Order: sequence, then structure tokens, then C-alpha cells
Amino acid sequence: MNIVYTVDNKFVPQLATGICSICENNKEEDVCFYVVSKGITDDNKDALTRYVEKYGKKICIIELSNVKDYIDFDFDTSSWNDIVLARLFFDRLLPNDVDKIIYLDGDTMVRGSLHDLWSIDLSNYVIGAAVEPTANSERKKAISLELTKPYYNAGVLLINMEKWKEMNVGKIVLNFYKEHQGRLFANDQCAINGALKDYILQIPISYNFCNSYRFYNYKALVKMMKPTKFISKVDYQVQCNNPIIIHFLGEERPWRVGNKHTYTNEYMFYWNKTPWANTPLELGWENYFKVFNLFNTVMKPFPMLRYRIMDTLIPIMIKHRKKS
Repeated sequence: MNIVYTVDNKFVPQLATGICSICENNKEEDVCFYVVSKGITDDNKDALTRYVEKYGKKICIIELSNVKDYIDFDFDTSSWNDIVLARLFFDRLLPNDVDKIIYLDGDTMVRGSLHDLWSIDLSNYVIGAAVEPTANSERKKAISLELTKPYYNAGVLLINMEKWKEMNVGKIVLNFYKEHQGRLFANDQCAINGALKDYILQIPISYNFCNSYRFYNYKALVKMMKPTKFISKVDYQVQCNNPIIIHFLGEERPWRVGNKHTYTNEYMFYWNKTPWANTPLELGWENYFKVFNLFNTVMKPFPMLRYRIMDTLIPIMIKHRKKS
């Protein structure tokens, strides 16, 4: 089982926590971690290697000196670190004999076995991904995605690297990104959705459980997805009842003081098992979370109003983060 992360040095504590959660819940699996690094220090690389080997797993850290060495056009990733674009050229970074991977964002936690995810048949697909129900019609139109087709979140990806290389997918997606002037709302995620719309297999949301499923009920999710068909209510209940991978999308994250995320305590359990357990948590979020929690309480009876408000605020917040 090959698992890939892309992180910089600041995100090493979160990376280690994610790795810990995988190792603790997949003790019988033969796992090799590939970490695409942007400036991880030698000390942290050594500590990560020792930590992974303690679990009897393997790790390979690949240093990515400059993303622009792989992209021949100007791009703007807004407030996101440009290392996110490394997903578009894994074929040039990973060893040639790696034919299948699970890609995980650094802000994820694994709560159970990844065996069933790894075993999904991707013979006729390049990627397996979970739907992002809050993607609006404007985002789809911007990438010429039919409104009836799902838009997928790229924070958790099952990738058929053999087919990726066979179809030269990296070039296809980068060309799509270039045709959009290197400026898309969610960067490579939008490029993947637009360029590979016929080669993505929908996987259960239990493998990419994000805040949308905490704040919106099934009825609201069905409504905001229209005219795209959402999963059945039975599947929704089963998949949300015991999610396997938690994706801490948005500002509410366990390592920020004052957050009230459902899975914070579970995340900190793994955090405290890593060599970075004493890393100070992020301060300065307390007032934000007080307002955010009040907002969520008030909006709970009005999920579609909450959705419209958040849909308006998120682009503004992204621009603010970019300036800061």
C-alpha cells in the first residue's frame, strides 16, 4: 500500500499525526509512505524516518525544490501553498514501479482500515475520489463541467498511476490548467475535475468526511447538489456513521485553540503519540471560533441559508488570506 503526502516543514506535526493514525489502524498492512517535501529540515526528515520505522513501515521523502521547475506557465494558487500542485506531476516524482497510490492531504486523520479503499478496482479509471457537495454551479461552469456531473474533492485520492502514465494524464491536466491561465478557484482540484471528468470513480464519502457532513443534513445536501444526483439516504447514513478518513477542511482544525470540531479529541490522541506532541497549538483563533460557533448554532435550523452565506464568504476569506 503506497500512501503519498505533500507538505512543507511547518506542517510536519500534522503529517506525523496523519501517519500515526494510519499506522495505529493498519498494523497488518505493508505500507510505504512517500512524502513530497518542500523544505522539510534534515532533523525532521530523520525524526519522521525513525518514527515510521518504529511501526515497521517504510518511508521515502522526496525533496521538491521548486514547483515552477515542473510547470512552464504562470499560475496563482491564491492562499494555498503551491506544493498542492505536486499532485499533477506525481508521475515525475514517484518511482516508476509505483502503479497505485492513496494520496492524502496533510490535514487528514485515518480512523480505520484502508484495506477496502486500497482494494477498489480502478481498471477503467484514473482516479477515485469523493464528491464535494458544496461546489456551486459557477465553479462547475468555470471548468466546463456539466451541472449533472459530480465535482470531486482532491484531498483524498485513489490514483491509478499505471493508467496515469499510460494516458499522460499529467500533461492533460496541466494543459487544462494552462488553458485557464493558471487561475482556477481550487487550483489543481478544479483542473482534475475539468480534465478528467470521464475518468473519475466516485468513492464513499466515508473516505473523505469533511465539515459539510457536520453542518448540513441529508435533505440540504441533496438540494445543494441538484441537478447532480447525491448518494442514497441509506448510504449517506452508513457512510457518515463511522467515517474512515476525516478531512479537516476549512478553518476549524484540531491544532487551533478554541475549535469545537467533533474529532478534535481523537486527533489529539494521535498527535500526542508523535515526536511533535509538544508543538504549541495555534493561538489567535479563540474569538473567531466564538463567532463561528454562535453562527453555527443560529444557522442550524436554516442549512440552505448557511450554505448561501458561506458560499459568499469563502471567496472573500481566500482573498484575505492571500493578502496576509
